[in-house]
Amino acid sequence: MDESLTTGRESIGLTVGARPHDLINNLGGSIGYATPLATGAALACPDRRVFCMVGDGSAMYTIQSLWTQARESLNVTTIIFANNSYAILKAEYANMGAGTPGERALSMINIGDPKIDWLAMAKSMGVPGVAVDTAEGFYQAMVNSTREPGPCLIEVRL
Repeated sequence: MDESLTTGRESIGLTVGARPHDLINNLGGSIGYATPLATGAALACPDRRVFCMVGDGSAMYTIQSLWTQARESLNVTTIIFANNSYAILKAEYANMGAGTPGERALSMINIGDPKIDWLAMAKSMGVPGVAVDTAEGFYQAMVNSTREPGPCLIEVRL
């Protein structure tokens, strides 16, 4: 699953040469579909690990999917790219031709105040999590997520 517009666009090219896999992404127009879609994919293919890449703004819409993943012991690695904003909404603001957003408009699409504690949220739903802020840390977290069955969350702090 890929709903990580600001960070994931280039990731599919990096999977060339990897084992056969599927990619499910959105063609645009909705926010919050990735975590429930990952849950459904894991239910449909319990023998495969599902990787769900999602921005923090999108994850806010349907984060309760983590609870279902824990309850059903689904093999899902949820990767939240945490930039503490609805970056896609900033881009859409610019696409509307509305000019530069003012301070009030920017405050409405900022999700960093208060800052979301993704690890605590995951834990509260029965999903173990880890935060990373380096490429090396992200790589190790990805590898570790495949070593144990069940769901996990990786917060990539940007």
